[in-house]
Parts: sequence; C-alpha cells; structure tokens
Amino acid sequence: MAQFKVQPSFWKIFPDVKIAVITVHHLDNHDKGQVPPKMLEEANASVADLIPDEPISANPLIHEWREAFRKFKTKKGARFAVKNLLKRAKKGNPVRSIDPLVDVYNAVSLRTGFPIGALDCNKIQGNMQLTVADGGEPFTAIGEDEPDPALAGEVIYRDDAGVTSRCWAWRDAKRVETTDDSTDILIYSECLIPEWRDNHEKAMNELTTNIEKYLGATTQTQYVDRDHPEVTY
Repeated sequence: MAQFKVQPSFWKIFPDVKIAVITVHHLDNHDKGQVPPKMLEEANASVADLIPDEPISANPLIHEWREAFRKFKTKKGARFAVKNLLKRAKKGNPVRSIDPLVDVYNAVSLRTGFPIGALDCNKIQGNMQLTVADGGEPFTAIGEDEPDPALAGEVIYRDDAGVTSRCWAWRDAKRVETTDDSTDILIYSECLIPEWRDNHEKAMNELTTNIEKYLGATTQTQYVDRDHPEVTY
C-alpha cells in the first residue's frame, strides 16, 4: 500500500481543486481490438461541440486552465494536459490509437475536456505527492534522454525518487511510463473548479466503466480535496 497526498503548498494556490485517484489492477493492455474504434472516432468528432469558439482560448474550458497556469512557475511552452489533444481534433487532425488504455482515457478527455494522467504503479517508488517544487527535482520526459529538472515554484506530481509529471500533468516521466505490459496503473484526473464537479464525476465513472468492460481490469476510485488531502491506494 502507498499514499497519495496533496501538500499544503498546492492548496495555497488551488484551494478548490478536487482530484480523482483511480487504481487499476489486472489490466490487459495488449490487444487494440478490445476497444471499439468508434469510441475514439466519436470522441474526436465531439470536440467541436465541447470547444466551439474561436480562437480556442475563448472557450471557458481553455480559459480557466490558462488562468490556472498563470498562478505557478511553468516551463516555456507548457500547457494544460488536454489542450493539444483538443486543438488537434478540432483542426481536423484526429487523435490516433496508441494502445487500449490510452485510447480509453483519451476518448474520455476528448469528450469532456478533463485531463487524465496514468502511471505504472509497479514503477512508482514510494509515495505519490502533488506539490510545489523546490527546484532541481530530477525528471526525464517520455521520449527524451536528457534530464530536465523541475523549476522552483512549479506544480509537480512526484514520488520518492523525483518528478513523475512536470507542470502539473503536462509531461510524464519516462521511468513511470505505462506500456503494453503494464498491469497495475495509477490514474489521476483534476477538476479545476467546483462548477465542473458533477461532470467530472460522470467522466470518471465513464472511464472506469470502460476500463473494466474492455480491458478486463478492476478499478477503485477515490477523491482528494483540501479537506481530505490524502488517500491510500
């Protein structure tokens, strides 16, 4: 058993955030045929309704996240985790299939706009935290070989070994990346403002239902907020 805890330094900046913490076990992530292709196709097509306004920054969803990212130190070019997915789909460049797990949670993100991060539980070292970086915490991104440590004042997810996600959940660390062989997963998804909470809970229910239905896994969902800042998973 491990602990997922949000530190006081984060709540000082974002007191109203609520985060779903989902554990997935006995995952079968090998066969792309498990997930209906129409799931991702329909999710890509739904983006125009989710963010209809131009420019993309005029949409309330994007605006709220842009304002959030102004409140802490970020690496140049960092954006909230779903923006690139939404922008691609809206411009007619649909998000393609990657693997069954990623396809399931990308479909939910595209339809709802909620960011969803996933780490391999068996690669996490010790406990997980969402916190504000002191600066210099080690990190190497997926697809990169050069280390890129955290900036002082940056919001990060981390375990006992270092950063697992930079700039909130903008980019994940290579060492905790999920693969086809991953069987136990830690998923987290942030709800930025209270007005979105009902839709967020519905999205998380859709996510776990599809993971169980299509990927043969079991799931458990817990939530953390300022009054309940930690869970055991």
